Amino acid sequence: MIYDIRHVTIYEYGSRVTLSYCALRLLPRDGPGQKVLASNLHIDPAPKEIDERACFFGNRLTSMTIETPHRRLTVEASSSVEVERLAPPDAAATRPWEEVRETAYESQSLARQSPALFLHPSRYVPRFPPAREYARAFFAPGRPVLEAASDLMRHMRGDFVYDPTSTVVSTPLSQAFEQRSGVCQDFAHIMIAGLRGLGLPAAYVSGYIRTVPLGSAADLQGADAMHAWVSLWCGADTGWIGLDPTNALLVGNDHIVLAEGRDYADISPVAGIISGAGEQDIEVKVDVVPRQR
Repeated sequence: MIYDIRHVTIYEYGSRVTLSYCALRLLPRDGPGQKVLASNLHIDPAPKEIDERACFFGNRLTSMTIETPHRRLTVEASSSVEVERLAPPDAAATRPWEEVRETAYESQSLARQSPALFLHPSRYVPRFPPAREYARAFFAPGRPVLEAASDLMRHMRGDFVYDPTSTVVSTPLSQAFEQRSGVCQDFAHIMIAGLRGLGLPAAYVSGYIRTVPLGSAADLQGADAMHAWVSLWCGADTGWIGLDPTNALLVGNDHIVLAEGRDYADISPVAGIISGAGEQDIEVKVDVVPRQR
């Protein structure tokens, strides 16, 4: 399947901005089961300087400096991505979760995909015992790691309400957990906190999801916007497997990966510093259009 993606971010400022420095993570990257066919950024006003490089986690990071005075900034990312992932493994055939935990703790690598990088608390995923205890109920001794994590994911889909009005980007996961509501970012952070609390490596993934999955008439939650999910390390033989707690789905051909990190702070789509005063409003529009090859 090939997807054409258009992601538009518009900032309206309360006063004139004379200088803007931004770091953008809006261009998808190649990866397992995913190939970027084309990608482009259009920015208005045009930057004086722009540069692209790979960040530590391998994501495409675009840095730009705008010196033209402006009260409106438009960033439009357009991409075409081919997705053809392998079928997920048999969850019941994956290794016992305790074995995966011990193998992860023994890892001495700090490469970008090393499980050691995704074991410990991070800015948006601190230690949170209630999430650990919530997850523990599904990890009986000796249970296969992906089977247990899939069960946790499905129960989260039933226990938590998708409500875009109940949280904002900065809402702590403790609040989303206590109120049992939020958006995909919240659900991913909560699930990661539970998994890491048990000693299992879990990463945060941002991207997109098609509105209506193949073979279904039901819309997916988090579609037509940026989406987020979890990637769980299931041992050296199985590797990283994506789980989408918002929709209770293993990640497949309906998902397009944009960036991966420890949590949202590592891969926020737009971050930066501006010289100006007053409030700002932001509007984000996302279109994900599938087309046959």
